[in-house]
Amino acid sequence: MATNLKLAYWPGCVSRGFTPELHGSMALVANRLGIELVELDRANCCGAGVIAEHNQELADTLNARTFALAQQTGLPMMNICSTCQGAQSECQQRLDANSAYRAHINEILAEEGLSYEKGKPGFSNKNFLWVLVEDYGLDRLREQVKRPLTGLRVGPFYGCYVVRPRHRLGYDEHPNRDLYLEMVIEALGGTVAEYDGARKCCGFPVITMNRETSLRQAGTHVGDAIDAGADALVTPCPLCHLNLDMQQPEAAKVVGRDLGLPILHLPQLVGLALGFEPKELGMPKHIASTESVEQRLAAVPA
Repeated sequence: MATNLKLAYWPGCVSRGFTPELHGSMALVANRLGIELVELDRANCCGAGVIAEHNQELADTLNARTFALAQQTGLPMMNICSTCQGAQSECQQRLDANSAYRAHINEILAEEGLSYEKGKPGFSNKNFLWVLVEDYGLDRLREQVKRPLTGLRVGPFYGCYVVRPRHRLGYDEHPNRDLYLEMVIEALGGTVAEYDGARKCCGFPVITMNRETSLRQAGTHVGDAIDAGADALVTPCPLCHLNLDMQQPEAAKVVGRDLGLPILHLPQLVGLALGFEPKELGMPKHIASTESVEQRLAAVPA
């Protein structure tokens, strides 16, 4: 296990647009943990959803470009968006499986002096959740905890893109990746709240096509977590965060019940345990108030 981590960092679009608190808290947490992030500031959108559905080759070109930029650094690549992880893993599988297609994509990238190389030593693309468990290590993480999340019941929310399809997402090598959130919550001193929706879709992918279905999915998951005694949910996906947090007031109307459950980004949860204050982590920017989490942790001095 590496003692010092240096990573090519792909923050994605959403963390720099809709959820800047995710981007900011990731920077704070990485610095506190001793993880050096080399940001790929010239990288582009992964194309998940709109672009990929209308022009797969364009989406693959965009992702191959990001991979090539990361490969130029000679570092493993890390993302903080499960949706990016899913889209990029699918793209990488296609590129690696077809040398002619890969050469065609690289012809396009050649205009920028870029090329994606299959199987380049040292290159991988992992969500922060995977990096935290597999590369940083839970024992080391426990040693960094300054404010244990004692008494905080946290429900994991994986979303779709880091749990399936398993064969594409490295589960042959790492079969427990769908338990990592629980492992991190416990390493930070929190208690896992188990509920039905942890590994189901948040509903975001269909919100423009069937808003009611999307909001019903989100509202049902949040309601189930509340019924299971959760004080908050944590997710490694900013798009899940948008549907579970930003859309929560509308979701509450659709499911016909009060909700009001805090939804935390993974780096925010880690940051709280490392001793950062909620305001530093951007938690007041959330739609669903995080005050209940702040109050519960206030009794535990940083």
